[in-house]
Amino acid sequence: MSSRITGEGRGATATLRRALEVSPGLREGLAAVVLLALLAAAGRVVVPVAVQLTLDEGLRSEHGPRTGFVLTTVGVCAVAVLATAWVTYRMNHRLYRSVEAGLATLRVKAFRRVHDLSAPALTGERRGDLVARVTADVDQFSTFLQYGGMFLVSLCQLFVGSVVMFVYSWQLALMVWLVFLPLALVLPALQRRLSQAYGRVRARGGDMLAATGEAVVGAAVIHAYDAGDLIGRRIDTAVEEHRRAQSRAQRLVAVTLSSGEVAAALAIGGVVSLGVLLGVDGHLTAGELVAFLFLVTLFIGPAQMSTEVLNELQNALAGWRRALAVVDAPIDVPDPGPSGTPMRSGPVEVRFEDVSYAYPDGPPVLRDVDVRIAPRSRVAVVGETGSGKSTFVKLLIRLADPTSGRVSLGGVPLTGIPFASLRERVVMVPQDGFLFDTTVGENIAYGRPGATGDDVLRALGDLGLDGWLDGLPRGLDTPVGQRGEALSAGERQLVALARAYLADPDLLVLDEATSAVDPATEQRLQRALENATRGRTAVSVAHRLSTAEAADRVLVFDRGRIVQQGSHAELVARPGRYAELYAAWMSATGATGAAGPAGAR
Repeated sequence: MSSRITGEGRGATATLRRALEVSPGLREGLAAVVLLALLAAAGRVVVPVAVQLTLDEGLRSEHGPRTGFVLTTVGVCAVAVLATAWVTYRMNHRLYRSVEAGLATLRVKAFRRVHDLSAPALTGERRGDLVARVTADVDQFSTFLQYGGMFLVSLCQLFVGSVVMFVYSWQLALMVWLVFLPLALVLPALQRRLSQAYGRVRARGGDMLAATGEAVVGAAVIHAYDAGDLIGRRIDTAVEEHRRAQSRAQRLVAVTLSSGEVAAALAIGGVVSLGVLLGVDGHLTAGELVAFLFLVTLFIGPAQMSTEVLNELQNALAGWRRALAVVDAPIDVPDPGPSGTPMRSGPVEVRFEDVSYAYPDGPPVLRDVDVRIAPRSRVAVVGETGSGKSTFVKLLIRLADPTSGRVSLGGVPLTGIPFASLRERVVMVPQDGFLFDTTVGENIAYGRPGATGDDVLRALGDLGLDGWLDGLPRGLDTPVGQRGEALSAGERQLVALARAYLADPDLLVLDEATSAVDPATEQRLQRALENATRGRTAVSVAHRLSTAEAADRVLVFDRGRIVQQGSHAELVARPGRYAELYAAWMSATGATGAAGPAGAR
């Protein structure tokens, strides 16, 4: 499935306008920054004026060199240079502080929007690319600030310098502007091409990060299957595509830089030639000509820098577009918020009424599901791979909304329950048992913010897992490693289950919680599940049909429909899909003593 978050099609002005809406902190202190930039630009013009006065009034005066006047002028110039440096520092400090605050707001909003996206929306995105959008792409604008502050001063310098140049000689000033006019006319077209080129660079950068991130996370699988060459070729391709995109962008940058150099050389040569002629005619003094050459360098600097800034700006805007695309991604599972109806505490009744669901651009995976789950009942959901079990669970905990029909909890439509209430009363233990890179105790405590170590110990005791805890090297302080890799798959599930139990939900949803665990751990996990589900509504996606044996009721899915439902004993006793699955599972476990077949998933 292709990415739904593209970030393309937004122009530079629209990008900046949207960025200011998302990060209003970017505007803070902007007026003061512009004022400081004007003062800094005025300070830089002092040196050419001082040079002109020193030559014409100090060294070439009618009464001979005036040492006192020269020293005074130099002193005033030195003070002006120091003052200009201080003003420039204050301007950059205010600019960086405002922009970094604005970018921090953008990052926070982008991260939160990622969490607001539904499961199907996230399925269509590569994780590495999403990380790049909210980190590296935003950081690119921070890099642009290295040029942005100087360029702001340079623009003001361009304005102030042009005014002074026209005061000295309107002929020379007009000639300089005419030399740079073609470059000014070409820059907008170059800007558009650079914008497209750097958009491709940022996109290929996201592809490269996604490919390398996947290779790092899947290192164990790569080694197990000796797939290093295959993954290496994928990474090489991503790196090469990024290099090509970067090279195409840099060719455009080289054109702009070369154009600026040519215009600068023509301007200096023209000023010297025409300035000598004007001096011979008495329209320009030697001091004014030398000062004008200084002013031309002040003019050329911003003109040349504009090409470099254009390069960095387009790179930054390309990254900003991608980050803003995350912020502006449509929310297909909206939170009703305060206007919704919070769930009442207590046992939960689940109701699916004629529910159907299809993934975007895909065929239906659930069809006309109509079922009621009574409060405090334990229900197992079984079926082959692709039968619709996991989608049923996603709709139950509202990771997605039905294409048609209605899901309700306790008589309240799921779409009308605020997420804060839903996440508090309904907790899911996913199949992979994801853990954060911290300790066992802290991972369990995530289930209830503010939980103490004693709370965690009580939860483990209630689940009968205190013996397992005693076997860990450092007890609750045992590090789990990144993604819980320091623990076995079964131990990760035990931690995830304890975390869910500590949250004390009214509805507990278990997505194949006993999959990929050894028999000994399965027994410990089954006992913990028995304790965790007692007295509350529980829905379990059953990989091993021993889970279905212990359930009050079994829902059998096949091709997106519930084809059978009843107790384990009832379903085994009559011909049907469940009896077939159970017979296959018994045959496999009887022959090998291992887990059930893939067909029972």
